[in-house]
Amino acid sequence: MIYHLLYPLHTQISAFNIFRYITFRTIYGGLTAFLICFLLGPFVIRKLSEMQIGQYIQRDGPATHQTKKGTPTMGGILILFSLLVSTLLWGNFSNHYTGIILLSLLLFGFIGIVDDYLMQIKKRNKGFGAKAKFFLQVVSGLAVAWLIYQCPDFNTKLTIPFLKNIFPDLGIFYIPFAALVIVGTSNAVNLTDGLDGLAIGPIIITGVTYMIFAYVTGHSKIAEYLHINHIVSCGEVTIICGILAGAGLGFLWFNAHPAQIFMGDSGSIPLGAIIGTIAVITKQEILLILVGGIFVIEALSVIIQVSYFKISHGKRIFKMAPLHHHFELKGWAESKVIVRFWIISITFALLSLSTLKIR
Repeated sequence: MIYHLLYPLHTQISAFNIFRYITFRTIYGGLTAFLICFLLGPFVIRKLSEMQIGQYIQRDGPATHQTKKGTPTMGGILILFSLLVSTLLWGNFSNHYTGIILLSLLLFGFIGIVDDYLMQIKKRNKGFGAKAKFFLQVVSGLAVAWLIYQCPDFNTKLTIPFLKNIFPDLGIFYIPFAALVIVGTSNAVNLTDGLDGLAIGPIIITGVTYMIFAYVTGHSKIAEYLHINHIVSCGEVTIICGILAGAGLGFLWFNAHPAQIFMGDSGSIPLGAIIGTIAVITKQEILLILVGGIFVIEALSVIIQVSYFKISHGKRIFKMAPLHHHFELKGWAESKVIVRFWIISITFALLSLSTLKIR
């Protein structure tokens, strides 16, 4: 909105020319998202408490988690609101990728919010139910993937990390592949959201990492120099990545241990989908395995645990899955698990950025 209102005036007032710079709008978009979360956080926490929308703790979880029972949840609505408002203020809506990412936010946000609503308000322990939720995610993922596929400057070639001259072209099969990335990331982030600040930390780190990827992918000269796929309109995605990081920082203020609020499915499901969507648009979809390494590890720990439990007729590899619970039961303090997982996430992010030059 600010971009569309003020930038056209740059022919009369030269100072307004600053609004065309992606870096400027990324910084102020991120700051706007941070301030919205920071300022509205106490109000949202109070209202959720008044509505008795509190965290449900499973009896078979770590005993230390029982103290979290009743902590306001559905805090994801605060993050989504700050993302939406900040993008409306600082985004360029003539850019098709801006609209697609917002659609991803709304579709998966609807799934997460309704799922939380059914659990918290209607008191259904399983919300949508696993099959219904997954079906809605797949349909939403395919819709978003199809729209990306239709973009005129988008190509269906894959970027292989550490290799500069190999770009496999999936053609029409890119649509189910992209949907898999989006849905998979959505569920992986959801599984990671089990400790205070555990998920939002890597989300911030991933947002900053993809902010860099989006900028270089959208810059023709830098993309050519680095031998990466150049997507003409991808530069605008930089702004949304910055907004995602800013909103995450604002939410972390209240979600840090001991948490005053949890994001719930209202946050983890759409935020994971947005990350997956951005990874597809920036042509760094395979690298997401490294950038979002913590999410991948957490998801794999659940898959391995469940598979081995069925194959071995009741035996377990981990004390509990997802993996963060395993370390809790080994005696690690919750804050230690969180910070160490953040450190690993930062390490993965740095390794992923190295692929820009190591090719």
